[in-house]
Amino acid sequence: MIKRCGLLLLLPLLAHADEIGSQYKAQAEAGDKRAQYYLADTYFSSGDEAHALYWADKAAQSGDPDAVALLAQMMMKTDLPNARKLAEQATLAGSTRGVITLAHTLLNTQAGKTDYPRALELLKKASENSDSDTAVDAQMLLGLVYANGGEMKEDDTQATFWFKRSSALSRSGYAEYWAAKIFELGEPGFILPNKQKALNWYNVSCLEGNDEGCEDFDRLSGE
Repeated sequence: MIKRCGLLLLLPLLAHADEIGSQYKAQAEAGDKRAQYYLADTYFSSGDEAHALYWADKAAQSGDPDAVALLAQMMMKTDLPNARKLAEQATLAGSTRGVITLAHTLLNTQAGKTDYPRALELLKKASENSDSDTAVDAQMLLGLVYANGGEMKEDDTQATFWFKRSSALSRSGYAEYWAAKIFELGEPGFILPNKQKALNWYNVSCLEGNDEGCEDFDRLSGE
């Protein structure tokens, strides 16, 4: 194996980091809160949470509700109660992104008292606008709630319905694959790891034409 100098590896990464969100940077640095949010979201999508947090915080302080929602989403990993508070704030300010995160926290016992009826109401309303990216997330989460059951009756028919709607807006088998991954890994306070459910939804994803679903079904089947 050929070893390369760490600096040689770092330089392309730095160049790439400079390119991320370049279309928003000038406006963001000039104080445009919407550009700051878009820049934060671009960094978040690329996996650069440090820069995402920096710009989301700036936009949130300027009053952008979607930036507040993004902060809430990022906080779900470390502080669920405060993530719920921020998501509620963003939702009240009109952020559809906030709606998804708020619903998610309402399903998780680590964020406080759960409220499944309200979560379902929020997600179904958010799922109606098929032109919005939030509809994809709302439908995926609805499918997961029905597939899991938890505090409500498990319903694979409803789960399949919502997963198919979500995948139709993104790509074939993606929602089912995402659900399978959640069931394999679990989500503390919401989803218990469940190998059989993971295998089931990996298989459905595979049958829908998702290659990753096929690969992970074969992997998990052999464990």
